[in-house]
Amino acid sequence: MVMMISNMKIYIVGLFLFLVASKGFINEADAAGECGKTPISSAASSLSPCLAAAKNSRAAVPPVCCSKVGALIKTSPKCLCAVLLSPLAKQAGINPAIAVTIPKRCNISKRPVGKKCGKYTLP
Repeated sequence: MVMMISNMKIYIVGLFLFLVASKGFINEADAAGECGKTPISSAASSLSPCLAAAKNSRAAVPPVCCSKVGALIKTSPKCLCAVLLSPLAKQAGINPAIAVTIPKRCNISKRPVGKKCGKYTLP
């Protein structure tokens, strides 16, 4: 009888731990990041027209880049920052110090001036 109660306690504790771990895993899988439910890779690829301007401060910013950046600032400015600081951006050769200047170079009037993006401040 004692052995049966001991086994039952182990089973209940194991089941409890499994449920707690499962809930954490499910919440993690459903959680929205800085870009909502859009994967950061998709958000980054939508900004591909900005690639040259994000590498070179003297490069002209294409109008399509400005419209993409403007839309992202309007809907999710944290997503823009997350993309600029992502490993994908680094692999693409983006210079975050230059990339944060794109909203200003696009003359986006409602850009988040003075907001921090990592160690960078949006002009």
